[in-house]
Amino acid sequence: MKKTGKLLLALFIFITGYAYSYACSNIIITKGASKDGSVMVTYSADSHVLYGELYYRPAMVYPEGSLLKIFEWDTGKYLGQIPQVPMTYQTVGNMNEHQLIITETTFGGRSELYDSTGVMDYGSLIYLTLQRAKTAREAIGVIADLVKEHGYASSGESFSIADKNEAWIMEIIGKGTEIKNGVNVNKGAVWVAIRIPDGYISGHANQSRIDRFPLDDPENCLYAEDVITFAKSKGYYSGPNRNFSFCDAYAPADFGAMRSCEARVWSIFNQLGKGMIGNKKAEAYLDFAMGDNPRNKMPLYIKPAEKVDLKQVADAMRDHYEGTPMDMTKDINAGLYKSPYRLCPLTYKIDGESYFNERPLATQQTGFWLLGQARSWLPDEIGGILWFGVDDAANSALTPIYTNTTRIPECFREGNGGMTEYSPTAAFWLFNRVANFAYLMYDYIHPEIRKAADEFELQSIREVAETDRKALALIENDKDIDGALKVVTDYTNERADKLFGRWQELDKFLLVKFIDGNVKKQNPDGTFTDNGNNAGIPASPVRPGYSDDWKARIKQMTGDQFKTKEVK
Repeated sequence: MKKTGKLLLALFIFITGYAYSYACSNIIITKGASKDGSVMVTYSADSHVLYGELYYRPAMVYPEGSLLKIFEWDTGKYLGQIPQVPMTYQTVGNMNEHQLIITETTFGGRSELYDSTGVMDYGSLIYLTLQRAKTAREAIGVIADLVKEHGYASSGESFSIADKNEAWIMEIIGKGTEIKNGVNVNKGAVWVAIRIPDGYISGHANQSRIDRFPLDDPENCLYAEDVITFAKSKGYYSGPNRNFSFCDAYAPADFGAMRSCEARVWSIFNQLGKGMIGNKKAEAYLDFAMGDNPRNKMPLYIKPAEKVDLKQVADAMRDHYEGTPMDMTKDINAGLYKSPYRLCPLTYKIDGESYFNERPLATQQTGFWLLGQARSWLPDEIGGILWFGVDDAANSALTPIYTNTTRIPECFREGNGGMTEYSPTAAFWLFNRVANFAYLMYDYIHPEIRKAADEFELQSIREVAETDRKALALIENDKDIDGALKVVTDYTNERADKLFGRWQELDKFLLVKFIDGNVKKQNPDGTFTDNGNNAGIPASPVRPGYSDDWKARIKQMTGDQFKTKEVK
């Protein structure tokens, strides 16, 4: 979710191809590709104006004839109203009580296909579908029906849609606005959905990725009946149906789409494929990721080098292209402290020529990020977990939120603070304060944060296994579902509270250790070394100074300006 002005965002996408710096990233892991047999989907909701909080909607029953008002997710603009269903399911963030997960990234696509009369925007589609569907296939049908009936009010969108057994990518775009007799005759959308084969992984990051697709395989591919004929009617495609490419027709990739968007997918595949993308070395697709060769498209999905676990998938979202030709800690913009963060906008001009900065998976303007985990071997009451965090993925930690919890942790509660309202009990503000301090001295402070995040997440994984056992015993032995829900609710809240407390401690520790650009010395037990005479006075701190490569840059850029001179 981006909560920026949608029309302005869309316009920027169409003009520059680089508005993707505001947008999101997804990784999809099928059952057969994960070590424990779970289906996983990650999501970073990246925006400079999105507040990190956890959306919670309990299951509800509505009287016949109820209507639901639709407000655009990004802007709050009222779009219209639709009939409400008799019953809705509980949703926690981007997951529901039946372990259905839906996330997104925006690809924009052709500007003329935006429908100004539509009622269903992409954000409303996500959260209404989570309230109305139990499985991924059912969710695809709900989305298709909603936009067909009420019109689609957003630009091109890629959805990750997964349940405890299957994972799909669905790509959708409107059909434009053509008013006749007061009605848009192009109401609705064209779309295609591809099931990721079991044992494979996929990802998308603000660029349409579905190329050619099978026309007669409903088990693995679903699509709007006019997805090809509409493209032909608009002049986007003229060849045989079997060669039709959704991404080429509706969102042809330019330099920005490859370098700023597909490069993130390349990074996902490179990490989890351990240097391989399908049967080729990752370097074989590097010219595509770097924007040089649009013909050399990557596959939609690949087999990972080995089955992956939850921690590996979460860590993949923390990437800044480290160890690749796009490594953001190595170029001149990294500065003295090798920071992989860049100021926005990511494009700029010098002497009339355009330049850019890389756009990685982990970025400072993240509102929240998550890893939805659906586990088919457990009952729905305890099977779904939304591993949830706020702010920059590389400098924060995920905590487990069972999706049948009956209470949301205070630090993530909706309304606890906002983008213009500081709250001392909100995780968003605490994590932002710690991360912003890290940006000042990144190569020294980030490792301390990463250590804390790793310890917390690994401990959480161990504790979740024990919590599962306790809750499952209550369901299987005592038929006590309420008792099981209490177990997972209590753990969800206790663990989130511990994360908040741990980050409060980390905030103070980092300030003490790294104040004024110095590094205090520590004893093996973590306490700070004193000067040997007075416990309140620390030993002389390490003063890192400039690295040799930074000194060389200073000399190169300034010549003799700062060279010492012998005065006679």
